[in-house]
Amino acid sequence: MKKALPTLILGLFLYFPALSQTKTVDSKKPYWTSGGEWIFSSGTLDNFNNVVRFSPVVNLQVLANFDKSEKFGWFTGGTFRNVGFIYDESQTVRKKVRNYNLGIPIGLKFGNMNGSFVFGGYELEMALNYRERKFINEVREDKFNVWFSDRVNFFQHALFVGVALPKGTSIKAKYYLTSFYNQDFEASDGSGNLVKPYQGIDANIFYISLNFSLFRNWELYDFDED
Repeated sequence: MKKALPTLILGLFLYFPALSQTKTVDSKKPYWTSGGEWIFSSGTLDNFNNVVRFSPVVNLQVLANFDKSEKFGWFTGGTFRNVGFIYDESQTVRKKVRNYNLGIPIGLKFGNMNGSFVFGGYELEMALNYRERKFINEVREDKFNVWFSDRVNFFQHALFVGVALPKGTSIKAKYYLTSFYNQDFEASDGSGNLVKPYQGIDANIFYISLNFSLFRNWELYDFDED
């Protein structure tokens, strides 16, 4: 089940029609777009050394686009995203954490709907799977993942802005208004005592991503088309 769910979600996202930004848009007809993103993320940590995390997979999005004119439109849809951060607890201990999130974005687009434009909006994400890896002196000592874990806040609220570029690519910046961890989470320390392992770790994720198009509706994106 743990390995099958991401594979199933990947299949569903690839099944839906996907994206092209350079073909002429009929403003009267909504259209489906899909693609992926390469994410460079970090956490807003005050008391720990923060390291940029690169996550090229698995990040997928399927969007319904409603272009009301050649200069304005809006979109919504669904996303499946691998997002997290890396931090040092001490000089010898490093932790790498991430969530698989399922999201619902809604946003506005301004500019040339058949070329370059700016966009921005809000996204609600739900944390499906939490993974934590611990390294001591660069050697991995521990690893676990939990479905629907209470270690993190299930609902994650985020704002994003970006610019769409020619040939179906775009650059996006995103900030999570919700703290990554549930700081009230309690776990046993191995001696029968309950502790709060994430107390004091107030981390809001910020990332910059490169987004690229794969399909529009049922057709593969044509990178050679003007």
